[in-house]
Order: sequence, then structure tokens, then C-alpha cells
Amino acid sequence: MFVELANARRIAIVGPPGSGKSTLAIELGRILELPVWHLDTLWWRPGWVEAGEAVFDAELAAVVATDDWIVDGNYSRTIPMRVARAEAAIMLDFPRTLCLYRVLKRRLMYAWRPRPDMAPGCPEKVDREFIRWLWDYPTRSRPRVLQMLRSFGEAHPFVHLDRPHDVRVLLALLLDQRDSRVAQA
Repeated sequence: MFVELANARRIAIVGPPGSGKSTLAIELGRILELPVWHLDTLWWRPGWVEAGEAVFDAELAAVVATDDWIVDGNYSRTIPMRVARAEAAIMLDFPRTLCLYRVLKRRLMYAWRPRPDMAPGCPEKVDREFIRWLWDYPTRSRPRVLQMLRSFGEAHPFVHLDRPHDVRVLLALLLDQRDSRVAQA
């Protein structure tokens, strides 16, 4: 499965907040030499102003119409649009306590400034609504997202990672594959 992922030119990454979607996307982009798009940068405008569904959908459609991309983010409403063009999908499916810890840690790391995978002018924030959304993800969103991705996985590579260790293994294997190809060239 990881070999097929190494050959994919369009990869969708999903999972709960704090699971490491953006970090994985950036690392995969570096290893596979693919452009990375974070859905949060398409949805949010400076000052935490929402782009709106029509603008967001048009911008996302333009991204997924290209030949090479990694797109990370939840926005489960848009999963069908992404997987319609994706060649592979990855779901990070970590325990909510780990995700909550990572979100709080990220909040401290990026206090009062945007993180690299967020739209400019949107400083990191964590509020009660966001924490509730994260906490409810396993029962509210996960079953539907997993069902969509498993259906996608019937015809395409689908990697379901439920431990951070598995992410490190995936990245190490892809890096080794890339280095082997470079050495053979």
C-alpha cells in the first residue's frame, strides 16, 4: 500500500483536529515533491472571516483540478470532491485525548499568531466550541468519513493510521523509496 502511495500525485489527508494532518501533508509534500494545500487556508480569511461555501468550493475545485496536490483538512462535506480526483487517501485516526493535547500544545506554540497551515491574519485560538467539535469528532464525523474513505479504498490506495508511530513508519518508508529511486537514476 505504501508503494502505491509513493506513486500517487493527488493525495487527500483527513482526520480530527490535532491529529497531525498538516504536518503529515508538509512532510509528504517534501518527500514526494508535491504542492500542499491546507483547507483552512481556503476557508478562512484574515480576522477569522469565513470565505463562504461558494468561494471555498470554487477555490477547492480549482486545486483538485490540477495534476499534483496534497490536500489536508476535515471539511467532510468536501470529501467527495477531493476523492473524486485523488489517487490516494490517508486518514489519521488518533485518540481524542492525544488530539486535544496536541491542539493545546499548538495553541501555546503559536500564541497570538497564525500557524503555518492557517490563513494569514488568523492567530491560533482554541475556544469551547472548537474543543467540543474535536471531542465529538469520533461519534459525529468519524463514522461517515471512514465509510467514505473505505469506499474510496476499494479502488484506490487508502491508508488508515491509528498510531503516531505508524505515521513515522510511513514517512520513513517513503523517504527510503525516494532515496532508492534517486540512487538508481
